[in-house]
Amino acid sequence: MPIQNHLSQESRLQVQQEPTPEQVYPFAPSEPFPEETQYENEGKLRFTVTTDVGIVPIEGATVTISKTEDPEQIMGILRTDESGRTAAILLPTPPIDYSLEPSEVRPYAEYNILVEAPGYETVEISGTEVLPNVIAIQPIEMNPLEETTEEEEIVIPEHTLYGTYPAKFPEAEIKPAAESGEIVLSRVVIPEYIIVHDGSPTNASAPNYYVRYRDYIKNVASSEIYATWPESAIYANILAIMSFTLNRVYTEWYRNQGYNFTITSSTAFDQKWIYGRNIFENIDYLVDTIFNNFLSRPGVRQPILTAYCDGQRVDCNGLSQWGSKNLADQGYSAIDIIHYYYGNDMYINSSESISGVPSSWPGYELTIGASGQKVRQMQEQLNRIAQDYPAIPRVSADGIFGPATEEAVRTFQSIFNLPQSGVVDYPTWYEISEIFVGVSRIAEPG
Repeated sequence: MPIQNHLSQESRLQVQQEPTPEQVYPFAPSEPFPEETQYENEGKLRFTVTTDVGIVPIEGATVTISKTEDPEQIMGILRTDESGRTAAILLPTPPIDYSLEPSEVRPYAEYNILVEAPGYETVEISGTEVLPNVIAIQPIEMNPLEETTEEEEIVIPEHTLYGTYPAKFPEAEIKPAAESGEIVLSRVVIPEYIIVHDGSPTNASAPNYYVRYRDYIKNVASSEIYATWPESAIYANILAIMSFTLNRVYTEWYRNQGYNFTITSSTAFDQKWIYGRNIFENIDYLVDTIFNNFLSRPGVRQPILTAYCDGQRVDCNGLSQWGSKNLADQGYSAIDIIHYYYGNDMYINSSESISGVPSSWPGYELTIGASGQKVRQMQEQLNRIAQDYPAIPRVSADGIFGPATEEAVRTFQSIFNLPQSGVVDYPTWYEISEIFVGVSRIAEPG
């Protein structure tokens, strides 16, 4: 159903003009909401609005939120700030219990989104998912307005734990070199981008999408599990998702079968990726923290093709998603959950080879008193990013980490969904690198 682009006098509106960073990011990842509530059960939803290349922010975009089942009921209107971010809006949701046990009742609320900005095509999204007690993040990418283009309409299907999707075809967790999909890479490399085929492998009419690796993992995790689960369960599932993905990358599985993509969005062959869907703040941060990890077995070079399924409607020889949640409730750590389902010889590995970054993580946190080339490089990158995100204060690129640099880092963290420590830790280093590469690439001549 199309989204209605109008407001009524009777509609209850929550209008926020030019929110401050404190309004946009009032909560740290996984921090519970304050006691003051507006609805009996509620979640938060906020937006990031950028150009279609996904980096440059769009200031002054208007975001209208309405109920999917009742598009005429406007729940709120938000406006993006100079960093392309909106304030977070409180929205009613079902009770949290529905997402903590298998249920016939949909455990999340669905909302329609209408995004308008001068000079850009209008974007309509139907089915943005909001869970209770967590913060949903809806990224919006807008195309410059041209006479030959039309509005973009995105429909987000049901979550895999609620909707009906095909079960995955059984597949060996280690690919022998004799099989099609012969191993051709000498080491595990975290790719900058992967190509996602939005359909089954043989569906030639399905589109391919270039997706940043971390964004892909966040999307799949938000599509495959609920962000309301305990952190150790989310961590274990993300590890399985990343290892599965990196096995496809490492073995070049589909390319060696004559296809021009890395992985599909079909649950029968791979895992669910949904074009245009929202993610969740705690998943977003956890992926940024562990994105170079994967699962290994002794003596096996390739990342393990880790099978997983919901464990309720579908059983598999691998991780049970609902089972992992139950184990986490019992106090199991992420590696305990991995061992429970895959055996005690499975371990967490990591890759130091990360594509598309100017320089690797220095191996230690950069904070007040640090100095040297790594600090200077980080300062230069922040100054370049500040050209497109002017909320970030410019600093002197002198290689000395002082209070001004700390404040610039803290502002960057507030914009890009990281804890506002002012310290350049592992996730902050690579987030700075990714955004720097993105805005620099945009500025390059075609």
